Amino acid sequence: MKENLTINLKNTSGFVSHEEVVALAQQSVRHLDALNAGTGTGNDFLGWLSLPDDILQQLDKIEKTARHLRSVTDTTVVIGIGGSYLGARAVIEALSHSFSPLLKSTHHDIIFAGQNICEDYMADLLEILDGRNYSIIAISKSGTTTEPAIAFRILKDHLEKKIGKPLAADRIIAITDEKRGALRSMAETNGYETFVIPDNVGGRYSVLTPVGLLPIAISGLDIRAIVKGAKAMEELTRRNKNASANPSLLYAAARNLLLQGGKQIEIMVGFTPKLHFMAEWWKQLYGESEGKDGKGIFPASVDMTTDLHSLGQYIQDGQRILFETMVSVKSPAKKLTIPLEKDDSDQLNYIAGKRLSEVNHNAELGTAMAHNDGSVPIINITIPQLDEFYTGQMIYFFEIACAISGYILDVNPFDQPGVEAYKKNMFALLNKPGFEEAAKKIKERLK
Repeated sequence: MKENLTINLKNTSGFVSHEEVVALAQQSVRHLDALNAGTGTGNDFLGWLSLPDDILQQLDKIEKTARHLRSVTDTTVVIGIGGSYLGARAVIEALSHSFSPLLKSTHHDIIFAGQNICEDYMADLLEILDGRNYSIIAISKSGTTTEPAIAFRILKDHLEKKIGKPLAADRIIAITDEKRGALRSMAETNGYETFVIPDNVGGRYSVLTPVGLLPIAISGLDIRAIVKGAKAMEELTRRNKNASANPSLLYAAARNLLLQGGKQIEIMVGFTPKLHFMAEWWKQLYGESEGKDGKGIFPASVDMTTDLHSLGQYIQDGQRILFETMVSVKSPAKKLTIPLEKDDSDQLNYIAGKRLSEVNHNAELGTAMAHNDGSVPIINITIPQLDEFYTGQMIYFFEIACAISGYILDVNPFDQPGVEAYKKNMFALLNKPGFEEAAKKIKERLK
């Protein structure tokens, strides 16, 4: 029987008691019930709850498309922003070779675009793609979100000029709304293969749809194992009303109690650089779900031990307004030991023969102890190893915990009204039709 992701709250006990956490977790079973019954706020965006089962019927098509693109191209550009790219990137970066762009042979490069509007970034990308045999995955429900829409216009034009419109159509995949929107219209006009973004799944909860799974499959990873891991976590969380044995209920309860105690910032901590983009995905998931109505915990992240030499000082001795969620990987995939040096000039012979993972683990333990002594509560999340199964577990664990946490905060964890403000100002400044009055007011402010 496989182990599961686990949560340990020992390093929060000096700030909130275990009994308090379990009590709030038990109270929050009602929020779990509301999710399952579809009676809570934002209940029109709960399709992600059943994705571990619902996506199974699409896996054959996803894998077939992935095999095709891998056979005819060496590179795929994934165009999307926010949840339309972060989940896929998080999984690919976590599970791929650390230096995969330098690998040859069967490696297929996944490059991301449409997550910014930087002219230099896009120009640099086009220079690279001039020498690549590439395909495009465009991800957008509407097809009009500014950043990915601009990227798709530029890259589609580049690919069509490079290999011709008919061949380009075979190498462009649209992941979009089932019936409407600009990208759907373009796909039907040009004959692109399409996948559907379900109406009831928001972008940041879409990793287990084709949005995340197609790029992941093209990278060569096992998407069936990811879904299997998510299914195992669904049984442990969504189907489990025993609060003391439900890791998502415990996590949601602990972080909210710490917030009530004045800990307003949560830092995700990983002791492997492979988790860097998992933290980026987590930041969007929690920041966009909870940061509204003047509420929410601010999500940040650090890569240890690297950031112990930059932000470590603040975490240890700065304002006592933060707590950490440490994600630990019990067993590394590879083995490397530290060699013995005869003259020991660097004074490291005391750890000669030890695995790097043992040194890293002790750095983690020492860091947790030091930060805890410095009045930083720590929630510990542990996975047995970093692979597809446990990555699937992490995704579902954090998603359902986020939904429960949002309900504890009394916010809608499935909308994002605040992200529209910058768009309106940008459209007005660019003289988009329909924004003339807003443009006048903004330009007055800029004088």
